[in-house]
Amino acid sequence: MLYLVATPIGNLSDISQRALDTLSNSDYILCEDTRHTVQLLSHFNLKKPLKSFHKFNETFKEETIIKDLHSGKIISLVSDAGTPGISDPGALLVKRCVDENITVISIPGPCAAIVALTCSGLDTDRFQFFGFLPKKKEELKRTLQEILRYPGTTICYESPFRLVDVLKEIEQLDASRQLVVARELTKKFEEIHRGSAEMQIKYWSTYTLKGEIVLLISAQTNQEEPDWNTLSPEEHVQFLETTYRLSRQDAIKMAAKIRGVPKRSIYNKLLNEE
Repeated sequence: MLYLVATPIGNLSDISQRALDTLSNSDYILCEDTRHTVQLLSHFNLKKPLKSFHKFNETFKEETIIKDLHSGKIISLVSDAGTPGISDPGALLVKRCVDENITVISIPGPCAAIVALTCSGLDTDRFQFFGFLPKKKEELKRTLQEILRYPGTTICYESPFRLVDVLKEIEQLDASRQLVVARELTKKFEEIHRGSAEMQIKYWSTYTLKGEIVLLISAQTNQEEPDWNTLSPEEHVQFLETTYRLSRQDAIKMAAKIRGVPKRSIYNKLLNEE
């Protein structure tokens, strides 16, 4: 049996008794960094065998783990902080377990994305989790263009070293969009800052940022997007160019994706129009 055990994202008091009991009853514990997990276990006077399991070795170690699970071993998986499998190793192992009818049980607990969302002040009825944003600038821009169209709150994880650059990209695309930046959640220096991209840039540019960052992007509310079925492909491209400040090429790509048609068909219509 495989247990996914959520661990504190900062404050050690957030761990549940069920999580501690599960770790205590495990034959061994899979963890991202054994040095980090041994500190957690030591705090609660637990001693268990630890095995390294991270994104660089999870495929290599999967076969041995599956064999142990089939033999009846009880194995717990933890990440350095939060819930395993959420932008952390574990998703591939869980899928393999499901495929092989191995029982997987999640022990609920802290998750930075949900902690940030619940105290953000943004819409919690509809939201999407995007994980870590792309590093390449063009891919980041296309991703943000897609996110800004979502009719709910978007939750992202971001590096403290890239936060300001991401905020500048958002400012270029939609300067009025409301954002929330949460850092060091549940820790001593927890901080949540709300405001437009411009306000966020001014605030965070004065910091030497460290620690975990959660970026939340509010739903589009300043302009309702028309039903694309009422627009011609040409009108749709023009709307996207104007609304999201897209290049003609990016607007065509987005229009094709929304309409579910090949990009070439929209290119051809625009060429004929010209």
